[in-house]
Amino acid sequence: MSEKYKILAQFIKDMSAETPNIETFIFVKDYISKYNFNIDINSIPVKDKVIEVNTRLSLSDPNKNEKKSYFEIIFATVIKIDDELKEKKEIEKIILCDLQNKIYPGIEKKFFKLVVDSGYPEPKPNKKIDFNELYSSKQN
Repeated sequence: MSEKYKILAQFIKDMSAETPNIETFIFVKDYISKYNFNIDINSIPVKDKVIEVNTRLSLSDPNKNEKKSYFEIIFATVIKIDDELKEKKEIEKIILCDLQNKIYPGIEKKFFKLVVDSGYPEPKPNKKIDFNELYSSKQN
């Protein structure tokens, strides 16, 4: 089966690592394993079945600690959906599942490098993200 979409472009739209001072750095270095790892996916129609898909990964303090750091990457992927595809559900599955399965490992690698390059240990998410499972559970 051939893919029902084509990747036209990929780029880092935004990247941020925020640690305001040394006291925060020292606190967060010991506490970062308790940070929440989040993913958010949204899409913006461009024109004629061309869609910009933004995959946002972030690592943030779940508590109201005064000393906290924040890490985020927004990775944009521009895709062209096959002209034959008309069904909204099928396009949604491409954006939320098929495309993510293809691009996510690279985005995660870039994101974790940002955290490590900021002086922190590499994040260890609780489990690997299964986009097929997430998509299926969303449909039920």
